[in-house]
Amino acid sequence: MDDWSIHEVARLAGTTSRTLRHYDAIGLLSPTRVAANGYRHYDADALVRLQRILLLRELGLGLPAVAEALDGQVDEVDALRTHLGWLRSEQDRLARQVASVERTIAARTRHDTEGGRLVAKDMLDGFDHTQHKDEVERRWGKDAYARSDAWWRSMSDDERSAWQADATRLQQDWVAAATAGTDPSSEVAQALAERHVAWLGAIPGTPGHGGEPDVDYVLGLGETYVADDRFAAHYGGVEGATFVRDALAEWAIRRV
Repeated sequence: MDDWSIHEVARLAGTTSRTLRHYDAIGLLSPTRVAANGYRHYDADALVRLQRILLLRELGLGLPAVAEALDGQVDEVDALRTHLGWLRSEQDRLARQVASVERTIAARTRHDTEGGRLVAKDMLDGFDHTQHKDEVERRWGKDAYARSDAWWRSMSDDERSAWQADATRLQQDWVAAATAGTDPSSEVAQALAERHVAWLGAIPGTPGHGGEPDVDYVLGLGETYVADDRFAAHYGGVEGATFVRDALAEWAIRRV
């Protein structure tokens, strides 16, 4: 099949013909051809563009920002690689969360506990709590990890969920801004940098917690995001992580 009708595309994409017609009306996605009966048809290239639109919408971008992102990233393969990096990161995080919840259910059902308690490292795997324990202790000392660990354990389940949701939103906003080709020195990027620094500073045990942000700490983390594939994956890969690093570096310049 060389192309697909608007109704077939809408069904496959989980959207509506009305939405696709609106995308055409605003110049976001035009049909490849219009048949004699008036039906719009879309070829493979149009479906790739639709896939990118849907991915950007998943990241929370509005339609004007989606259009800007598509215009800004001419190389669709590079753009899709950025999306793929973020999706794989999310897939890994969600898989670990699923396994974590399954273990909790199994432990509760079988009363399979250690010392009468569920094992925290199993319960919290996938929620970015103990993932970098060894690295935190190596870089900033055992006290830094112990303080952040005590803070995490002191929170209720609702508080942990809210914190995780905030962290995920920040991560998604970084990816969305990077995908849109945002300038690291722009006000949009600097607002994200301010949020990021505030997020870091709210965690007990981090340098600068409760006081002035530690600029060297922020700069060092920015470099780590690019150099370490585990961190880069959170921002859609090296390209996204580089954008975060450069935005944080610009934030640091404005602080001094």
